[in-house]
Amino acid sequence: MNFRITGLDPELFQRFYGLPDEALAAQRVLRVVADRRPGFPERVELRDAEPGETLLLANYVHQPADNPYRASHAVFVREGAETAYDRAGEIPEVLRIRPLSLRAFDASGMLIDAELAEGGDVERALLRLLGDSRVAYLHAHYARHGCYAARITRD
Repeated sequence: MNFRITGLDPELFQRFYGLPDEALAAQRVLRVVADRRPGFPERVELRDAEPGETLLLANYVHQPADNPYRASHAVFVREGAETAYDRAGEIPEVLRIRPLSLRAFDASGMLIDAELAEGGDVERALLRLLGDSRVAYLHAHYARHGCYAARITRD
């Protein structure tokens, strides 16, 4: 079995690109400048921002299910990001260098399993979770801060 990891659709955030800070603040979005690498995990391109790059910190509803698992959290998006990460059988560095909480959901968005993993254990853990026929998709979250990182599906 193979897997596919995808970043967020940049179209969800493009309306914020280039807005003045005051206009962003009115929509609960904050512009930040990366001052170290790693430290600012970007969610569209699934990479760590380089020092000096501008990012938008915005709330994103990553689990829109109409059930108790509906959830949102803050995410970093590089201002100007245009192409979402979308690759099969490859785990980007940004996910390999941090402890992850992998959460398995069924087709109705109900949580059915979860696992903590990092480094070389990430692929083993996500394949184990995807091996359960009840699992429709996984969400990866950065375990330390709890932020949504990426979506994982079977390929």
